[in-house]
Amino acid sequence: MKSIIVIDDEKEICESIKMILEYEDYHVDYSTDVNKGLEKLKYSSFDAALLDIQMPDKNGFEVLDWINKNNISITVIMISAFSSLENAVKATKLGAYDFIEKPIDRDKLLISVRNAVKQNNLLKENIELKQELISEDVIIGESKALKSILETVERVAKTEARVLITGENGTGKELIAKAIHQQSSRADNKLVEVNCAAIPNELIESELFGHEKGSFTGAHKDRMGKFQLAHKGTLFLDEIGDMSLQAQAKVLKAIEDGTIEKVGGGENIEVDVRIVAATNKDLEKEIAEGNFREDLFHRLNVIPINVPPLRERKDDIPLLANHFITQICKKNGFVQKSFSKDALNALQNFSWTGNVRELRNLIERVVIMVPENEITEKDIIHLSPTVKSKDTEFLNVANSFQQFKEKSEKAFIEKQLEVNGWNISKTAEVLGIQRSHLYGKMKKYEIEKK
Repeated sequence: MKSIIVIDDEKEICESIKMILEYEDYHVDYSTDVNKGLEKLKYSSFDAALLDIQMPDKNGFEVLDWINKNNISITVIMISAFSSLENAVKATKLGAYDFIEKPIDRDKLLISVRNAVKQNNLLKENIELKQELISEDVIIGESKALKSILETVERVAKTEARVLITGENGTGKELIAKAIHQQSSRADNKLVEVNCAAIPNELIESELFGHEKGSFTGAHKDRMGKFQLAHKGTLFLDEIGDMSLQAQAKVLKAIEDGTIEKVGGGENIEVDVRIVAATNKDLEKEIAEGNFREDLFHRLNVIPINVPPLRERKDDIPLLANHFITQICKKNGFVQKSFSKDALNALQNFSWTGNVRELRNLIERVVIMVPENEITEKDIIHLSPTVKSKDTEFLNVANSFQQFKEKSEKAFIEKQLEVNGWNISKTAEVLGIQRSHLYGKMKKYEIEKK
């Protein structure tokens, strides 16, 4: 049942409105004392409020202003015996949904209240959706590496500097890009995302810059590109290392000139866009191999942010796991589940080659598949054969001491390669051996980057 509050110093008016609305199945509360009405607004939930303009102590405009300053989510209808254009304009400027004259017409009242309630429902749904989106995009963790990144994001977001985010797949590069946009002066405008790896080379230019009708087969109408859509906002170029060289040249021109040209068009279009790019590739290596433009790299790499893999910030795993299990249970309407201490230890002992994305996918799997409210180590290992507890790491080792040594050496080398980002020279230096020796060990144990 929808709940309405009426604040009017005339009891007869309040009773009349109450009778009309209750006949239509609304719950109605009223107050002839403004201050008592404010208390009800503060501590109770209503779908709409009807406020008289002329009242002692505080007039309706002052009450409406108080509602706005206290961030009370309610749709307001103003009522007054003194009808004037000035009052209607003032009420609208303060955020009132409608204005009704006294004596109150029953049909006008019902229509106005019905629409005000619908409006309030839409506002509440919008707030809930935004909160859900924020909870989806929140960056979880307290590790030193992550805190350093978030400090950089906070500092950089307020500027117009271009940012290049690097890191393995699944580390959360997109979340960093969103955080930069949300904390920037462009936050009220669009964040437009382009996954360069997901778009065929022959279509990437049309996707970025738009096209004119008839410019190529299938171009049946004019199309606006992502640069134009992101005007005054932020353009996030994800997996930019997969962009074709021809498209790279046009992106470089757009950055340098602040203009773009549609495919098949001859007009220069001005665009005001902040670019944030991301890649899981080593762009300097791609430059050396002729796959990426060095001049574009330097344009993009004004502020570099490297997101470390999850295996390098394992202290964050329990926080992430508990965040995901709460989020997934809520999303699916499950009773809140939790992890046992051993289960969290098992999660921390895994290398997570798929990083945060892989962790979330596993947690979603166990939440759905395990009927009990507590997720155990056994559940984790059963539903993810790649996750092993500390006590079971070497259960498959043969009884030979030599085989045990070889198994241990292989595990140690793999761990060092992961920690050093599979940089052979750096890993060899850490291990105190020659690169050729390390290559020999990798060949012997069939160690390859996964």
